[in-house]
Amino acid sequence: MSGSVLEITDAQFAEEVLNVDQDILVYFWAGWCGPCRLVSPSIKAIAEEYGDRLKVVKLEIDPSPNAVATCSVEGVPALRFFKEKKVVASHEGAITKPALKAFIEAQL
Repeated sequence: MSGSVLEITDAQFAEEVLNVDQDILVYFWAGWCGPCRLVSPSIKAIAEEYGDRLKVVKLEIDPSPNAVATCSVEGVPALRFFKEKKVVASHEGAITKPALKAFIEAQL
């Protein structure tokens, strides 16, 4: 899956995020969220650029309340960076591509 964004649901969250020994960026979004539509192309670009070092997953919040609760997501778009199976960095709200790259670079 390197180089692409993996879309997951609550049912796959533990298997694809919590039980993986890899750096993972989780992108929480909603179809009704305008800022999410602005951030989505940057998330896709990040997955392509960092695919060899970072797993990128996308999770729609409305059908995935358990993952939202697990990651304490209060607003979308939201990012959670997992390292060694733990959240090490969080961001909520729209983010520019340069700021997104800086957010990721600080964790890698």
